[in-house]
Amino acid sequence: MKILYTGANGLLGQKISAATPQYSNHAFLATARGKNRTKNLGTASYASMDITDRQEIENVLSEFRPDVIIHGAAMTHVDECEKHKELAYNLNVVGTQNIVDAAKELGAHVVHISTDFIFDGQDGPYNEDGVPNPVSYYGETKLQAERIVQTIDSWSILRTVLVIGIAEDLSRSNIVLWAKGALEKAQPIRVVDDQFRTPTLAEDLAQGALLAATQRAQGIFNISGPDFMSIYELVESVAEHFGLSMATVTRVDSSTLNQPAVRPPRTGFNISKAVENLGYRPHSFKEALEIIAQQAGL
Repeated sequence: MKILYTGANGLLGQKISAATPQYSNHAFLATARGKNRTKNLGTASYASMDITDRQEIENVLSEFRPDVIIHGAAMTHVDECEKHKELAYNLNVVGTQNIVDAAKELGAHVVHISTDFIFDGQDGPYNEDGVPNPVSYYGETKLQAERIVQTIDSWSILRTVLVIGIAEDLSRSNIVLWAKGALEKAQPIRVVDDQFRTPTLAEDLAQGALLAATQRAQGIFNISGPDFMSIYELVESVAEHFGLSMATVTRVDSSTLNQPAVRPPRTGFNISKAVENLGYRPHSFKEALEIIAQQAGL
């Protein structure tokens, strides 16, 4: 089986690359805009591919001819999506349409990475049949992308939550690294206690994506960590794990932050469908912190 994945320079993409040696029966092509920024491509080859450029997609796909496309490339910074709607639309909606159109031509299966932010956060944790109602532009674009993916015959949609992990040369940090850095420097930080999530180790999301790809699994699957917690509890766990003080942390509610984009208060996922149907086995949040600490050489 030939598997192409987009967003190879991002956190998820780097973890997929690192996992490719475990799938020796498959050929992999990692793609992202511009040069490869990952030291460890595993067994994958690399090709530059901009998902907003139809001609570039056609050139790459006609040469590699993938059986499955894992589509992880997206604009995921929620506030930036709110501030730069045209860019978010081009990357998250037009980019997905371009990938889906190319997949149709080849008869390829698409594994699309989506988000808990398609929900309004009133009824979390959610099952796969939860009713979407996004409260941010990011959530809107990701829901539109899901609907585009569902127009082809063979697809998986993997919804995930608050992805954490460590990788090379990332364009942005994630909450565990941010919290650890701020606590180490004893920086005053304000942390919300009214947003609840099931944080996801990036390696686990990569595992879910590769399980869905190799099985050409049909349908929607929740792929997240197993532990439901508030953002404040998450930061508390980081402090405890790394032996850091919470003295500089102020507990606040979301209304005090004045962020450009609204966040859904209570998301998180029930992952039993992915566990039973895909064989998905996520790490606990404590195990995730241990893995991150080990990778950071701590």
